[in-house]
Amino acid sequence: MAVASAASGSTFCKQLLFSLLVLILFSDACKKISLQVPSHLQAETLVGKVNLEECLKSASHILSSDPDFRILEDGSIYTTNDLMLSSKRKSFFILLSDSQRQEQIKIELVLAARENKASRKRHTKDTSLKRSKRRWAPIPCSVMENSLGPFPQRIQQIESDTAQNYTIFYSISGPGVDKEPVNFFYIERDTGYIFCTRSIDREQYQQFSLYGYATTPDGYVPEYPLPIVIVIEDDNDNAPYFESKLTTFTVLENCKSGTSVGQVTAIDNDEPDTLHTRLRYKILRQIPDHPQHFSVHPNTGVITTVTSLLDRESCDTYTLIMEVRDMGGQHFGLFNTGTITISLLDENDNLPVFTETSYFAEVEENRIDVEILRMKVYDNDLPNTPHSKAVYRILRGNENGAFKISTDPNTNEAVLCVVKPLNYEVHHQIILQVCALNEAQLSKKTNSQTPTTCTTTVTVKVKDRDEGPECRPPVKVIESKDGLKAGTELIGYKAVDPETGSSEGLRYTKIGDEDNWFEINEITGNLKTVKTLDRESKFVKNDQYNFSVIARDADGRSCTGTLVVLLEDDNDHAPQITEELTICHTDKDFAVLKPVDPDGPDNGSPFQFHLDNFASKFWTLESKDGKTAILREKEPLDYGYYSLPIVIKDRHGLSAEHLLSVRVCDCTTPSDCRMPAKKQRDIKTSNIILGKWAILAMVLGSTLLLCVLFTCFWVTAKRAEKQCFPEDRAQQNLIVSNTEGPGEEVMEANIRLPTQTSNVCDTSVSVGTLGGQGVKTQQSFEMVKGGYTLESNKGGGHQTLESNKGVGQGVTDSGRYAYTDWHSFTQPRLGEESIRGHTLVKN
Repeated sequence: MAVASAASGSTFCKQLLFSLLVLILFSDACKKISLQVPSHLQAETLVGKVNLEECLKSASHILSSDPDFRILEDGSIYTTNDLMLSSKRKSFFILLSDSQRQEQIKIELVLAARENKASRKRHTKDTSLKRSKRRWAPIPCSVMENSLGPFPQRIQQIESDTAQNYTIFYSISGPGVDKEPVNFFYIERDTGYIFCTRSIDREQYQQFSLYGYATTPDGYVPEYPLPIVIVIEDDNDNAPYFESKLTTFTVLENCKSGTSVGQVTAIDNDEPDTLHTRLRYKILRQIPDHPQHFSVHPNTGVITTVTSLLDRESCDTYTLIMEVRDMGGQHFGLFNTGTITISLLDENDNLPVFTETSYFAEVEENRIDVEILRMKVYDNDLPNTPHSKAVYRILRGNENGAFKISTDPNTNEAVLCVVKPLNYEVHHQIILQVCALNEAQLSKKTNSQTPTTCTTTVTVKVKDRDEGPECRPPVKVIESKDGLKAGTELIGYKAVDPETGSSEGLRYTKIGDEDNWFEINEITGNLKTVKTLDRESKFVKNDQYNFSVIARDADGRSCTGTLVVLLEDDNDHAPQITEELTICHTDKDFAVLKPVDPDGPDNGSPFQFHLDNFASKFWTLESKDGKTAILREKEPLDYGYYSLPIVIKDRHGLSAEHLLSVRVCDCTTPSDCRMPAKKQRDIKTSNIILGKWAILAMVLGSTLLLCVLFTCFWVTAKRAEKQCFPEDRAQQNLIVSNTEGPGEEVMEANIRLPTQTSNVCDTSVSVGTLGGQGVKTQQSFEMVKGGYTLESNKGGGHQTLESNKGVGQGVTDSGRYAYTDWHSFTQPRLGEESIRGHTLVKN
């Protein structure tokens, strides 16, 4: 029992002491809390827990002044980034607020780094202690932005282990010390304390990278340079601001609730991703302020509509005064304001409305292209846009198209015109129903009924007046056969006088009869053909021949009607060939024949094509589709022009024979053919390729013909020789030469000519050169028609052969010869006029 009571008493004492400790802690927990933590804290590490309900039971906002820590609703404290705590304590505040009770509490939280006391072990062989961790190592260092001092402010200390054995002097260098910006930091040479000389703006310098040095007085450097990074901790010294002081957005009127209008953006120059740059947006005021149409998302700055009652015709522009605040929108955060202008875009949500419910106009009958009325409308939509520009239509009363309504682009008024003549005898009054719309389609407002069309009535009174004849119908069609002979009568055009209802007293004339086919009866209006009607005439279009007829009354008033003569096709034209064909051997070995039939389709294709018997030996003609034919050579022909007799028939057998001109050319396309124009050849005289036996037969026939001619020539020559040469001169020769020049000298001076009475001839003597032996002298003969003269210059002597026998000195022979005898002797034997050594001169 003693042991049990002692144990229970000990337990009670422990519980009592624990309760007193908790009470003491909570009594001071709402002011300052101190926690010991490791010097190195990783991100998302639980640092500790604070009982926030003891300080403020209904806290609506829980914030941390240091962005490196976040506070949960249960009081748990977590790190947001990796932290390295220096020997100096780190402190920050936990901010609690109750928006309903308007209470705020600030709790200071102090974090102190625990010293890692490493156990020191002496080695059995060591005579001194060894450090478990060197002090010459990079250390975290920070300076609060815009610090108030006092300056110089000690921020860190560096120390070398070699200071135990040597006298060490410390120094630093880098930006902020001896480089721009200079003189922000310095170090005590003997102690290694680093001091800051002034306040620093983080937005200008986020951090400083320095190097620390440890040297002995004699210049020995026992340590490597030590990197030192001094971080400038952010202070919320910059208020956020809108990128543009005046921002303009547009949104369509009558848009649905929740429609996005635009997004505003603000800039905060403090450190990003911290509470200092956590912005919240809020609309302070709307102008006009009733009703409230817009809202803004506090985090994104997106402006949206909260109603569907935006009406441009009521208010076309709204102005929003907006605020942007940091520190998550807390009241102690810095803020700024901006102006947002929202313009409403017009929508066609208003109908054009006529200024009057009904209108009245009057017009004389038979007046056309005349303006009779203008009507005004008003529209609340944006002027001079498709939403307000009016479009007018006639709903009823204009079944015959006599009226036309349009919009005046300058005044937006409706302009009503008469475009067809009105007849007083038919209608004294016409009532029109007119509606007005917009160029743009009318939109339907939210929660509104289907819009209706604005209409009005127009009463048009037709005035009576004395009018001329009427041509009814305006176009009259009469049918006629093709090829109708001249002198045939046709029923013409009839006009009517509306006052009398008859055609009496009207006179007719025609105009526009281009080919002068008809003559018109002035009284009755009937027609009479002047020429044979030809459907294939160039003045006929689509089987119709048109001209106009004018009917006039006694007062000169007139009307004009159109007569259309519809011609029924007759098969009176055979198919025709209008072009020359070209076969290009380089491209293809055929040509396409395309005949034309001036008659209509019922009297045209399919066509039949026929070549004559002789042309079909060298050409083929194949019908392709009943409209064209393919012309080919059976065998390749020489390049040139060919004429082919061809017959073409239409579907009813009407045919015509044509002489088709075909050009065979060495070309790629017909336009490339450069064959010179020449007389066309008929296919019967075209070149024919002969075989070897035909050529041999022609050669043998020619040889046989030459032999026959040579035999006849030989017989004739023999007969002439018997009549011309005397017996005593059978050894003389006549030599034929093609060379003109001096002859051979003759040895014998006596040259005898054959006598007429001599009948002794040696048929064995050849006809040749006439000469003799003796002294070589140059001799010449001269023949004169009607007599013969022989001159010789032998030895200077002179001899003459006269017509009288025995006359003259040195006459070699007596006898008289006629010119015919001499010609019959020399002509068959002399192929030329020149005799070697002699000259024959014709007088």
